[in-house]
Amino acid sequence: MPKKSKKSHPNRMPPGVPHPVDIHVGARVREQRKVKGMSQGELGDRLGLTFQQIQKYERGANRIGASRLFQLSQILGVPIAYFFDNMPDDVQMTQANFDLDIEFADDPRDSSDVMGSSETTKLVTAYYTIANIRKRRAVHDLIAALSKADWAEAS
Repeated sequence: MPKKSKKSHPNRMPPGVPHPVDIHVGARVREQRKVKGMSQGELGDRLGLTFQQIQKYERGANRIGASRLFQLSQILGVPIAYFFDNMPDDVQMTQANFDLDIEFADDPRDSSDVMGSSETTKLVTAYYTIANIRKRRAVHDLIAALSKADWAEAS
């Protein structure tokens, strides 16, 4: 069995960080859905999905596959190219998006989407599975203390 590298592929966004193209396409889905006066639930029903899945698509948290994009174009009455129209130059797929030493201007944890991330959901779920209130409070206090700690960057 081949060894799996612990290092992520250089052409991928870090886990939990949606690609700018996925964010743009999702925003275009939301825009057209609203123009058509559809709720997320109604669009989800037409696609056989839940409204939560539509939310993930619209935020760019989940990628929209080619067949699903085709379905969306049919339901929303727009050409597939519509979802990519008006994409800002800094979002378009360029080699710069895939450089090995890509740097991100902002830490994804500073994003307002942090509350919608799967990491946050898992953390909160795990936290509330701790039945003992004193232990749960200890975990809370530990996280609060760690977040305030001035850790030196490891070289």
